[in-house]
Amino acid sequence: MRTGTFARATALSGAALLALTACGGSSDSGDTGGGASSEKQVNLYGTDGNVGNALGESFTEKGALQGLKGTTPLTKLSSDFKDRLLAVDPQLKDFNYSAESYDAVTITALAAAMAQSNDATVFGAYVNGVTFGGDKCTDFTSCIAIIAAGGNPDYDGVTGPLAFADPGEPAVASFGVLQFGADNKLDDSLTDYLTVGDEANAATNEGPAAAAYGTATAPFKFGTLLPLTGSLAYLGPPEVAGVQLAVNDINAAGGLLGSQVEIVSGDSGDTSTNIATQTVATLLQQGVNAIIGAASSDVTKTVIDTVTQAGVLQFSPANTSDSFTTYADNGLYFRTAPPDLFQGQVLADLVSQDGNQSVGILAQNGEYGTGLAEQIVKNLDSAGLSGDSVKSVYYDPTASDFSDIVQQMVDFNPDAIVVVGFDESAKIIKGLNEQGIGPKR
Repeated sequence: MRTGTFARATALSGAALLALTACGGSSDSGDTGGGASSEKQVNLYGTDGNVGNALGESFTEKGALQGLKGTTPLTKLSSDFKDRLLAVDPQLKDFNYSAESYDAVTITALAAAMAQSNDATVFGAYVNGVTFGGDKCTDFTSCIAIIAAGGNPDYDGVTGPLAFADPGEPAVASFGVLQFGADNKLDDSLTDYLTVGDEANAATNEGPAAAAYGTATAPFKFGTLLPLTGSLAYLGPPEVAGVQLAVNDINAAGGLLGSQVEIVSGDSGDTSTNIATQTVATLLQQGVNAIIGAASSDVTKTVIDTVTQAGVLQFSPANTSDSFTTYADNGLYFRTAPPDLFQGQVLADLVSQDGNQSVGILAQNGEYGTGLAEQIVKNLDSAGLSGDSVKSVYYDPTASDFSDIVQQMVDFNPDAIVVVGFDESAKIIKGLNEQGIGPKR
C-alpha cells in the first residue's frame, strides 16, 4: 500500500501533563517507609475502541478520567449533520463512525448507480472511482445528477475527500484528538483535528465506463452488521444512525435503480459469540446486495470470506486492521475507516508531543489490539523511543480481572500508558487509578 505523507492539519494542543503521585515502592531506593511519596508525571491515552462518552458512564467519581486523551478517526462534523443524526436517534451520546457509516452507504449507492446494477460483482468495480477524479460533489443528490448526465462523480463526503487507494480504503483521513474533562465526559472544546495521508496517493484506475443511466430497475438492499451488543455496543447507535440517514437521503432523492432502498438490520455482537455468523447467514438469505459492517476487525475476519465469496459487497465504517489492505477479498471489501498505519502515526506523535520518554502499552490480544499496538511501537521507535523505554503487554479482553497487567505497568513505571481496548478498558483504567498511575487526580 502507498503510505503517503504525514501531514498536520492543525497543531496539537499543549495540554499540561498530569501530576500524579507514584505508588509506594516505585522509587529506585525501594523505601516503603512513611515518608512523602515523589511526584510522577503520567499521561494516559486511549484509542478509537474506547474513547467515547460511553466510557465515562462506568465512572462515578469526579475527575476519574480527567485529562485522558485519545485518538479516533473523526472529521469535524457540522452541527447540521449532528442534528440530522439526532433526528434519527435522539438518544445519541457519541458520533464516532457515524460519518464513516453514512459515507459507506452513499459510496456504495453511487457505485451501483454507475454500474446500473445491484450485483456487487459488477458495481464493486466502481467503488474506488467514485471517490476521486471526475466532478466534485458532496451529497447523493448532486452526485447522482452528475451520473445521470453521463459524468463521473468525485464524492467528497462527510468524512472528507476520501480518495480511495487501490485496496478500497482512504488514502487520506481525518483524526480527532479527544480529551476527557472533570465530569468524565469528552470536552469538545479541547478536540483537535489532524489529517494523515495524501489525496495524491489515491488509486489511478477509476473503474469501468459507466452504464447508460436509467437502464436498470432493481431493488437494492443494505444489510447491517453493526454492534448492537457486545464489547463495542457503544459504537452501534451512531453507526446505525449514519446508515439510516444515508438511506433516507437516497430515498428522498428518488431512490436507487428505480426503487426505494431497503435496510435489513443485524447485530454483529463480538468475538465472544457467533452472533455475526448467524446475522450474515440471515442477511444473505434475505438477498442483501451490500453489508455495512462489521465495526470490529476481529469480527469481520470471522465473516469476510462468507460475504465476499457469496458475491456480496462488505463495507466497514470502522475496521482499522492493516491486514485488510492486502486481504484476498475478491474485490468486494471496502472501508471508510483508515488503517491502523495512520492511527499509529497520530497516537505516537501525540505521545511524543507531550514529552513522554517512556511508554507502556496495554493492548487486547486480537486483530485490533495487536495491530494498532505494533504500529504505535513502530512510530515511537521512529520518534526516538525504543528498547527499554517502550513496553507492550497484551491481555485477554474477556478476563474478569486485570490486576496482573496493571501491576506490570506499576513495575515498569512509565511516563505514559496507552490502553488499546474496547469496553474492558473501564476496568483497566479503574485498576490504574487505584494504583495511582491512572488519570484520576
